[in-house]
Parts: sequence; C-alpha cells; structure tokens
Amino acid sequence: MRHAFALAGPMPLLLLSSLASVALAEPAVPLAVYGRLPHLEDVALSPDGTRIAFVRTEGDTRLVSVVSLVKHETIRGVRIGEDKLRQLSWADGHNLMIVTSATALPFGFTGFEREWYLLQVYDVDTTKIRLVPSGQQMTEVRLLNVLSGSPMVRHVGGHTVLFVPGMYVSGHTEPLLFSVDLDSGREKLIRLGSQSTRSWLVDEAGEVMAQEEYDQRAQRWSVSIRGDAKMKEVAGGHEAIDVPQLLGFGPDPGTLLMQTVENGESTWRLLSLKDGTLGAPMAEHKQLNSPIEDSRSDRMIGGVYVDDAAHYVFFDPVMQRRWDAIVRAFPNERLRFVSAAADFMKIVVRVDGPVDGYVYELVDLNRHAADEIGAVYDGVKLPLEVRRITYAAADGLQIPAYLTLPRDRPASNLPLVVLPHGGPAVRDTADFDWWSQALADQGYAVLRPNYRGSTLNRSFLEAGFGQWGRKMQTDLSDGVRYLAAQGMVDPARVCIAGASYGGYAALAAVTLDPGLYRCAISVAGLSDLRHMLLWVNESHLNRDNLAQRYWDRFMGVNGPDDTALDAISPIKHLDAVNVPVLLIHGKDDTVVPFEQSQYMYDALRRANKPVNLVTLKHEDHWLSRSETRLQMLQATVDFLRANNPPD
Repeated sequence: MRHAFALAGPMPLLLLSSLASVALAEPAVPLAVYGRLPHLEDVALSPDGTRIAFVRTEGDTRLVSVVSLVKHETIRGVRIGEDKLRQLSWADGHNLMIVTSATALPFGFTGFEREWYLLQVYDVDTTKIRLVPSGQQMTEVRLLNVLSGSPMVRHVGGHTVLFVPGMYVSGHTEPLLFSVDLDSGREKLIRLGSQSTRSWLVDEAGEVMAQEEYDQRAQRWSVSIRGDAKMKEVAGGHEAIDVPQLLGFGPDPGTLLMQTVENGESTWRLLSLKDGTLGAPMAEHKQLNSPIEDSRSDRMIGGVYVDDAAHYVFFDPVMQRRWDAIVRAFPNERLRFVSAAADFMKIVVRVDGPVDGYVYELVDLNRHAADEIGAVYDGVKLPLEVRRITYAAADGLQIPAYLTLPRDRPASNLPLVVLPHGGPAVRDTADFDWWSQALADQGYAVLRPNYRGSTLNRSFLEAGFGQWGRKMQTDLSDGVRYLAAQGMVDPARVCIAGASYGGYAALAAVTLDPGLYRCAISVAGLSDLRHMLLWVNESHLNRDNLAQRYWDRFMGVNGPDDTALDAISPIKHLDAVNVPVLLIHGKDDTVVPFEQSQYMYDALRRANKPVNLVTLKHEDHWLSRSETRLQMLQATVDFLRANNPPD
C-alpha cells in the first residue's frame, strides 16, 4: 500500500515486497507463520537517510541486510546465524551496531547462568565486523567482552566514538565505562565503577557529566555530576524499591532528566548541571509515559503516551507537524515510531491496521510519500480484529482489556482463551500480538486483561501491591464472567494460558480460583513462590536486594520464609486441580528457573493429576528462537484442541 502526504510525488521501487490487494475473506494463517520469529524486524535508517538496515529471519537464521536508498539495491549483508539478536542501530553512516545475547556462565566463574549482552560493530563499506571491546588495548583491568548498558554514540573531533558500559572482574564483576573510536580503532578506559554504580551519562563533547549509584543493602541512591576536578554528589536519599533514575539529558541545555516517585506519583524533574538543583515537576509527565530521546545525544526531544496504542509528542513544532502528517496518512491504523534520519525527513514507522496490515513503511517527507518496506510476518496480510473492552472487577475497579476475535465468526458464544501478560508491571495494548493472533486464527476468542498491577498509571500499578494471587487473579475471572454475560463467549469452553507471571496466573487459576477453566497452560510460570524467592536471594549472594523487595511488595509477604506464601503458591493447592495442565519451559531460562515447572510437574504427577511438561531446549525466558517458539505454540494449540475444541 502506498500513501501520499499532501502533494504527491513519483514513487520509487519498493525495497522488499508489496502487499497485493486482498480479498475480504482470508484463510487461516498457518501456525508456523506466527510461531517462528518475525520475518522482518529491527529496521533502522542511517543518520544521513541514504541507507536502511533490517533483519531478515529464515528459521533460526538471521541475516542483517543493508539497502541503498539511492540505488534501490541491497549493498551488503552479514549473517548473524542463530545468535539471539537484541538490537540493530547505526553509529554513523557506515557503522552498524549489532547487539546479541547468550545464556552462559563465563569460563572460570561459578554460580548461576545469566544472559550476557555482546556488541559487534559492522563496517558496511569494508564489510569488517569486530567485537567491542576487543580487550587488546585496555590492559589495566580484567575485561569481559560484554555490555552492562546501552552504548552512547557521540561525534567528537570529527570521529564517531562509542561510550560503552561494560564489565570487568575484581573478585566479582563490576561495571566500567570505556570508549571506542570507530575511525582510529582506539579503545580507552574512561571510568571504573563499583557494585553500586548504575549508569553514566556522556555529553555531546564526550565528557562524563553524570553518574548514578544505588547501594542495595544500604538502600541509598545518589546522583553525581561533573565538578571542577571530580564527580560531585548533588542528589541522594534512601529508597527501598522506587529508586530515582536518570533518563538522559533534559530538553533544556545544561539539564538532566530525572524520574522519581513522589507521593505515589511518577514525576519528572530537571536537574541542573550548573549547580545541581532540581527543578519543579515537569507538567509534561502528566500526559507522557516515557521520553523520546535523540539517539546521537540522549537529549529528550519529546515523549510518548500509551493507551490502546502509542502516541508521540515532539517539543519541536516542526517535528510535530511532520509526525502529525504521517499519522493522518494512515487513518484508523496504529503507528509505532521506529527510526529516523538525523534531519527527520525520512522516517520508518511500523503500521498495524485493517488497510496496510502489519508492515514497516518508509516515509519520505521530501517526496511527500511512503513506501512499504515489507510485512513483519511473511504470510500475515491483515491482522485479526482486536476490540477494547472495559469491565468491572468484583470490587468495582474498572479493568481495560483487549479481545482478539477469530476470523469470519460472529462474536457470540465463542470458545475463549484468557491470556494474561507477564511482568506483572507491564501492560497490553491493541497492537499486534503474535500469540493472541495465532490462537484467534485457530477459532478462539482471546482475552488480554490489564489486571491491577499493570502499568496503566501509578495508582493502577499500586492497586496490585499485595494482590499477587488474590485480586490480580480474580480480575481475570471477572473478565470471563463479563464476556459470558454479554453472550460473547461460552462459559463452558474457557481455558487460560500465559507466560512468566501469566504462567503463574494460569496455574493459580486452577488451584486458587478453580471451577471456571477447562484447562491451563503455563509457559515459564512460577509454581512454588518460596523456592522462587530463595533462588532470587541465592542469585544475589543472599544479600538484601532490590529484586527481593520488589517481589515481596507484589506478593504481600516478607521474604521466602513468610508463611503467607503458601496461600498463593499453586504447588500448595494441588487438591483443587481437576482439569488438564500443560507446563512449557525453556532450559536456559535465567528469569524463572526451569525447576519451577519441574517441581509442579513432579508434584502433579505424584497427586495423579493430568499434566504434561514440554521442555524447550536451549530456549530462554523470552522465546528467542524460532524452532522452540513454534514448539511452544504448536504444543499449546494441540493441547487446546484436545481439551477445549474450537469447533
């Protein structure tokens, strides 16, 4: 689909593919299309707008391709293979930054495996690729070739310089900051951090301007800024969980953007780099959920607020007018800002809607036109309908949710799958969701509730504190009852599925809130909360830690020895299980250990309950591999069809 902006101009060739005209009635999309990784993702424009990079995936193999927008041809490509690609972005007009990750325990270390992030820089012109850091020039410390944060791109003295948060070994791993000059190849140690160091901010001249720290045991945070000779602390205090955070440089010159929680409200303030004073709360944060930052300076240039979709606000009125023109060109469709050239005259957007489908588009404001780059999922032409609904929980709290409907079936007396999100402190939107779309294409209505504890706003988040397995759980079943009362679903044909916290909710549904569901599917779900909290503590060397306090607040307990955990642990309520249960878990999960599913499987087997366990080899918490992601989806659909047929 091609779009015109005001005065239409001639159209170039499409880069990858074009959506053909589609019929009103579409056949079901094969399960493998949804189950495998997206065919096209991580689209990035070069700063000068002359090149575009993207990731193509075939099976588990990923290929980074670079296309010339001048010659309309692919000029380079680099094979990533089966590495788990996390981010693709341009450092300058010819250097691509490729961030991958691996689940491992470094050689010589003991303890728990974790997800390690690695940075490679690919020079498109020379086709050379190098690991950053190389470690050959920084002999002062025992360096690990991993990241501890996001690289900062700066242009200093005509050179492109990366300032990279990394890690070194000093008895245990510690953060550090180093620089890499991409033109000369020189690597330089900038700062050594400590266990308390969280991040640094580097200005456009390449100077470290700020550092933030948090001592987990003392529960003390601090922000220091560059003084005459050394870093000087200008703000600090004590906080158990909601630690203030530096988000980047503020929209005003000489300021930093800080986020705090004050009187139960998330607040933005500007911190002066001149004297360290904090300004008044920014009025913009009343409407905006997160900042938009210039990738070349980390300066705030706008913000995003999210309801059913993302909405973008730019402080520069010229940029805002350009964005508004793009939004008007895609009426009744949801847009995500993906990437832009430095002058903001070429922009990549991801479009999700009933006209264009689920695709990437390249907008050229010089030509007043847009061209389709390609579909995110090769084989998905038009997403299935997603309706926003709102229902009342038992205590009257209004719960917003999204209902994905099956193809070519009236919204009446449908079989239902409840699909709560993980987190729990995230939220669902009306945007394309591959799991719910796949299940709906099999004939099920799919309900994704934003139960209390979701990040709709601060008060809604706080409504979930202490409600893990309690009102957070009944918010889900209240949604089922609402849809049944509306005649949209058949209350006798309801199952529940979810991953991470959603996996816990699936197990809790048939143990703590039984009688409503015909089956439950838990992917990487928690079953034994005491053992989970013990594992969290062990992974933090049994020291007082932020993660423990975070989970305690949601669960409403005081550590792994709190007897109140028994009331909300599914493994303690096996007698209530009277429906089939499917457990699915990745062996490389470093967020919820595989043992959580193994414990539940063994316990249900001993209790003679119907249960099966599917092990995903070499898979992590996020289903990062095509083969095992499809394995999860196929096992889910087979289980649903056996225990809750859609026909």
